[in-house]
Amino acid sequence: MTTRFTTAEVRNATELLASRSLIRLITEIDDNGAIPPQRLTATFTDLSSHQLRRATETARTHGLVRNTPGTGLELTHAGSELADLYDATARWSRRHAYPAPVCEFSNRVRHVLGLLTPSLAAESTDIPARLSTTRLSSVEAEADLAHPRALLLHWLAGNPQLVSEPVPGT
Repeated sequence: MTTRFTTAEVRNATELLASRSLIRLITEIDDNGAIPPQRLTATFTDLSSHQLRRATETARTHGLVRNTPGTGLELTHAGSELADLYDATARWSRRHAYPAPVCEFSNRVRHVLGLLTPSLAAESTDIPARLSTTRLSSVEAEADLAHPRALLLHWLAGNPQLVSEPVPGT
């Protein structure tokens, strides 16, 4: 892939994608379908109203979800692709017990995105790509990480509006 991102762009994008509330929103809709507006709070009892509002606004702003009359909040094509990326990172994490054998889904996704960020930033600046200072448990784990990494690169290239936008609150 020839798309180049600055280190700051990669970090900003992966920080935004690693938001626990955004991960929860995208995967909930992916797993269970559209959510009627009046059911958002009841669906996400583990999120504060502020977290939920921020996740919903972020998802709308970046074209990940849309409101459909009669249905509610549903994923766009970009949102569906992001859900696939989240699933791939969580599968890799479970398979390789990273960061731990037992871990919440959103934490798995966040840790793997954190693991991928340095390699994408390094590649973007033509520095030899390294996964991070974290040593993975095996060569197989590093090789298997190529799939989520490729998905992330593809998703970022297809969503340039997210890459160039700074993370809110930073």
